[in-house]
Amino acid sequence: METRKNVMLKTFRFATFNAALNRNQAGLLISDLSTPNNQQAQNVAEIIQRVNPDVLALQEFDYDKDGKALQLFQDNYLRLSQNGAQSIYFKYSYAVPSNTGILSGMDLDKDGKTDSPSDALGYGFHPGQYAFAILSKYPIQLDKCRTFQKFLWKDMPGARLPQNWFSAQALEIFRLSSKNHIDMPIKLPTGIIHILVAHPTPPVFDGDERRNKRRNFDEIRLLADYITPAGKGDYLYDDKGQKGGLDTVAHFVIMGDMNASPVEGDRDENAINQVLKHPRVHQQVGYHHTTNWGLCVDYVLPSKNLKVYTSGLFWPKSSEPLYYLVEKAETSSDHRLVWVDLSI
Repeated sequence: METRKNVMLKTFRFATFNAALNRNQAGLLISDLSTPNNQQAQNVAEIIQRVNPDVLALQEFDYDKDGKALQLFQDNYLRLSQNGAQSIYFKYSYAVPSNTGILSGMDLDKDGKTDSPSDALGYGFHPGQYAFAILSKYPIQLDKCRTFQKFLWKDMPGARLPQNWFSAQALEIFRLSSKNHIDMPIKLPTGIIHILVAHPTPPVFDGDERRNKRRNFDEIRLLADYITPAGKGDYLYDDKGQKGGLDTVAHFVIMGDMNASPVEGDRDENAINQVLKHPRVHQQVGYHHTTNWGLCVDYVLPSKNLKVYTSGLFWPKSSEPLYYLVEKAETSSDHRLVWVDLSI
């Protein structure tokens, strides 16, 4: 792994990590993190410590409204040195509410039942499973945060809704975001950067109607429309009722597991290209596989008005000492931590 560079230039490391710290039972993650002895959490924490990001989007981390799991992870894992790595503490953190596991009361997958994970507003066995959190060494401006958890899919102009699948009643409650879409301003010493975090649904696990593939495309489109000037995002409304997209001169970083690759897998390459090739997105960040199943799905995409110095991912080779952290999916995660060093 590269070490931090350009310290005198006030660079900041932004990272995203699908850490697979999700559990199929509510409260189980809190239980697992209540002591410092969970091996998976130790390995995830060590990866974070060795990369040492300033701002981290931590994905597939189960949500609880009190943020207890997130605090336990900090206290029992990140603040303790793992295998000699430097401990780390993020002074500012936010557990992001999620649509996952919130039952709709309807048979959304048409299997004759209304209580399966696929009948939830976002796939999940319990409310908050597969959610994500934000951790930062610098102040987060929670009062200026915008979330789009409740934005309805039908309210996106030209939405790629599957034909003859959802009832009119279902469309009145069905949300676009499978987890959440969030714009969180981070107050750095040199200015404010908006982190735009999402975790769209995988474009698979559906049928001929391709409802998940269509939803994945439109979840990514929300991000693209949000950063597009000339009123492209005017239709958007956030959970506070504020309408419109991001200011045209704002600095931003798009972060997250987008479940979309431009060249491989069961994908529509145009889905991720909505942000990869967006005129406001920096084009100097490299392409890598980011999963142990051979796809690029995790991204840290700075805006063009930011300076990018270097980028990478935590993926030691089998011949390197830290390979034990990524040797198997169950060791830590089947995804790799992706990072970018940048400045305003």
